[in-house]
Amino acid sequence: MGKDKNPRRVADNEAMAVSRMLRTSPQKLNLVAAMIRNKPVEKALSDLTFSKKRIADDVKKTLQSAIANAENNHGLDVDELVVAEAWVGKNLVMKRGRPRARGRFGKILKPFSQVTIKVRQVEEEQA
Repeated sequence: MGKDKNPRRVADNEAMAVSRMLRTSPQKLNLVAAMIRNKPVEKALSDLTFSKKRIADDVKKTLQSAIANAENNHGLDVDELVVAEAWVGKNLVMKRGRPRARGRFGKILKPFSQVTIKVRQVEEEQA
């Protein structure tokens, strides 16, 4: 008399990973996410490894987590994985400030963002 199991949020040949509270703006993070979309995972990992963007290390961790989820939780073949989707969302914004001249207040916004990476297994002739 228990509850039914939750249905999977992704297809049978997919796995995903989410990183929240990344300390960068969504616009900057989207530049890195666009760099890996629709690429095989080994090419995406090498692109992130040699990227000069600071946030690329965190995106690489998320991609490695998605690959590990695909292999361990869903039994997918790592050599046939492709980054199907990589999207970016907003998270909280810390509001800070700095005193300015004539009693004014300079607003400093420190945005956070999140990235979701979905990997999909495709056959070699399709890739």
